[in-house]
Amino acid sequence: MAKIAQVSAKYIIHATIQIEGIVDKPDVIGAIFGQTEGLLGSDLELRELQRSGRIGRIEVNIETKGGKTNGEIIIPSSLDKAETAIVGASLEIIQRIGPCNAKTKVEKIEDIRISKRHQVVDRAKELLKNLMEGVLPDSQELADEVAYSVRVMEIQEFGKERLPAGPAIDESDDIIAVEGRADVLNLLKHGFKNVIALNGTSVPETIIDLSKKKTVTAFVDGDRGGDLIIKELLTVAEIDFVTKAPDGKEVEELTKKEIHKALRGKIASEQAKMESRAPKKEEKTPEKKVEEKEAPKKEEKTYTKKRLKEDEKQNFSEMLEDLIGTRGAYVLDDDLNILGKVPVSELQSTIKSLRTGIYAIVLDGVIDKELVSTAERAYIKFLVAMETKAKSNRLTIVTGDDL
Repeated sequence: MAKIAQVSAKYIIHATIQIEGIVDKPDVIGAIFGQTEGLLGSDLELRELQRSGRIGRIEVNIETKGGKTNGEIIIPSSLDKAETAIVGASLEIIQRIGPCNAKTKVEKIEDIRISKRHQVVDRAKELLKNLMEGVLPDSQELADEVAYSVRVMEIQEFGKERLPAGPAIDESDDIIAVEGRADVLNLLKHGFKNVIALNGTSVPETIIDLSKKKTVTAFVDGDRGGDLIIKELLTVAEIDFVTKAPDGKEVEELTKKEIHKALRGKIASEQAKMESRAPKKEEKTPEKKVEEKEAPKKEEKTYTKKRLKEDEKQNFSEMLEDLIGTRGAYVLDDDLNILGKVPVSELQSTIKSLRTGIYAIVLDGVIDKELVSTAERAYIKFLVAMETKAKSNRLTIVTGDDL
């Protein structure tokens, strides 16, 4: 029998078969040829199509479990779309294999030229990236590099504790107090010259003196260490405003947009003090724990499925197109900023480690029940992929068809 080379096949028919009994591969292949014989006329006779090389070698992969046989049938085709679809549909008439009842269903007809096209696009992206990295930087890149170098050179030491600081501490009425030297460098990089570092967990006298003369905003990391520093500052210095980096992030790694967003969201020190003095949750006695156990539990948060907006639809569509063939996933915040790109294989562990702050996930893969469950526990609003094998009442699943 002729066998179609991979280069000449245009389509691949993928079908599943379920058999109420135990059979071998030759039985299945025999049934395919025997039960479709004479059905479609001489032009589409499977044996003739194989001889002429228009249908390739029929592959049957089966396994037996619990007295039943299940498997898949794969048929490469160089026929046109309509003829390939007819051949695929003819497989579904197979109702018996030997003495056993059988059910065959065509799952999909794959256009392998699309896969090749994706390979071409991915390779073209790689080549373009290498080309862009290998050429000389443009004038804007040179200007940015020089500006960054100048700003880094501007870092100085301030006060008797020789605290890392920007060049505008003396002349500015408003200053930003951060945790360390790396934070000062990052803010200098993005144009903030009125920055000074605490350089430790204890508050230096220089910061205390400055807080009496100037308007001070404390800008700390989004972790428990940041909370402790804020508490210490509010106790010993006259801090005016407080703000934090997003949960789990450090000031030294923030982008310019994230820095501006954090500073716009600063709160007055009085509000921060009230929040720090808020009573802790009452410790439960064994009796109360029993009562709560007997009473029906309430969800910690109210789930509301988000409706897909037009701008979100456009952004999701572009990101999904960008991810095709990469086996990667974008993690997005509320403003649809990309917090990071991770391999799909590491997606669930990434969600579990972040826990909060994720608005949407766009991935090059298939959404399954396990991913949906993990996303629901993290209160993610959208999961976006080409296909899904799961549903959710708590978050919105968006597929390629929806976009």
